[in-house]
Amino acid sequence: MQLVMGTGGMVAAAHPLAAEAGLAVLRAGGNAVDAAITTNAVLNVTQPDMCGIGGDFFALIHVPGGETVFLNGSGRAPAAASPEAFAERCLQTIPLRGLLPVTVPGCVDAWDAARQRFGTWGWEDLLVPAIRYAREGFPVSARLAAAIEKAVDLLTEHPATARIYFQRGRAPRPGELLVQRDLGESLQAIANGGRDVFYQGALAAALSAYCQQGEGLLTIHDLQNHRSQWGQPVETEYRGYRILQTPPNTQGVAVLLLFNLMAEFDLAGRDPADPERVHWMVEATRIALAERNRYLTDPDFVPVPDMTGKDYADRLRRRITEMAAKSKTVPCEPGDTTYFAVVDEQGMVVSGIQSIFQPWGCGQVVPGTGIFLQNRGSYFSLQPQHVNVLQPGKRTAHTLCASLIMHHDEPFLVFGTMGGDGQAQTHLQVISNVLDGGMDIQEAISAPRWFHGRRDFGLGPEGLWLEGRFPSALVTALQARGHQVGVVEDYSEMMGHAQGIMIKPPGGTRFGAADPRGDGYVAAY
Repeated sequence: MQLVMGTGGMVAAAHPLAAEAGLAVLRAGGNAVDAAITTNAVLNVTQPDMCGIGGDFFALIHVPGGETVFLNGSGRAPAAASPEAFAERCLQTIPLRGLLPVTVPGCVDAWDAARQRFGTWGWEDLLVPAIRYAREGFPVSARLAAAIEKAVDLLTEHPATARIYFQRGRAPRPGELLVQRDLGESLQAIANGGRDVFYQGALAAALSAYCQQGEGLLTIHDLQNHRSQWGQPVETEYRGYRILQTPPNTQGVAVLLLFNLMAEFDLAGRDPADPERVHWMVEATRIALAERNRYLTDPDFVPVPDMTGKDYADRLRRRITEMAAKSKTVPCEPGDTTYFAVVDEQGMVVSGIQSIFQPWGCGQVVPGTGIFLQNRGSYFSLQPQHVNVLQPGKRTAHTLCASLIMHHDEPFLVFGTMGGDGQAQTHLQVISNVLDGGMDIQEAISAPRWFHGRRDFGLGPEGLWLEGRFPSALVTALQARGHQVGVVEDYSEMMGHAQGIMIKPPGGTRFGAADPRGDGYVAAY
């Protein structure tokens, strides 16, 4: 893919129609927040396996000449959710699918919070493209066609879901139109009545009734009580740049810990295939994810220690040796998410990320709405001593995170990726490619990547997976250091779909990049 350049507005998103819809908002005089909402809404339609209004949303928003703020749009566990509620059902873990892992969807309220604080457009204008693509259909990409085919058993289990995604009695083929009329009507209801339709009105009633009629715990009271939260980013300094991240309950602190761990290693100019570089980063990943799982949860319930300090990393760095650690690695689970970066002509920036967690969320559409509810609650633990134990009204530790890198107090790089637990290690590799390797953002995203910890590909949680574009000499060198190495295809979706915008000199030309591993696209003027 080619690096895209512009001097005005720019949108980098995981689907071309979404990026173009966001750019149209910027061209028509909307700002970055307006464009981000429109972009995300279209992604709801064109990436139904990855995201949707039944899920959560986080963003870093930078106002030119002013502050950078964090928007936490994650939903809480239902009031009826507790380990005891699952024990009564003879369950020792929270199911991955179905209505039991459903938590409050935070996306729509987060859109509204951002719109009211920073936006300039009304609902009726922001959602027009998404409504049109839902009602009239859009051409299915090869990636989405494969995702539907892969999930055929899940998507045909419930008639309301099957009617949408198997309209022809089979999965749609690339280029065929996917029409989602019910989703279009849900989006139209929000356009007409705003966020209250979703949390208090007709949509709230439909979502809660479906959960209550089934095995779910979500009620209309849980929806009515939901509100997003504003806060401040967490950050660290790295090579003269400030790396800003989304704070707990997101895993952004693990990203910052990774960079603090790497700060004392000589990475300048090293190739992504350099064996020492990969080894150091993998060992840092083991440490950072273990610390994340040890402490990360909802800070409203349990204080999360500051993992972003240099002294904290200095103590942990001693564990990195010349050989792979023998300690058990924390498994990294896959997860589908969508990330988008928006910069407007005035320099307002949105680094936004949204998800229904696992592919297709809970696995079933709420009849009459076209909405997949998220299965984010499956990330909770039922063990009483676990820091992320399920509690009523608690927000689970979240795999989503988004970056904004500042240089001389101006935005330099807006970046994020999908990929569940693997997001932190993708942030490390790509951002290091830029700050240590001197790459432009497209080179940094397109460069070969590795993924540590996927246990569903045959090597267990200790597995280190390399894209096939890495030289065989790297495989040999890493095996000699004790790593269990596997090789996947050249541009593997396992590595996530990343997007980014680089701005240099500060306030100047925008350089946009999308990931060749997915349907990503950059639109600019």
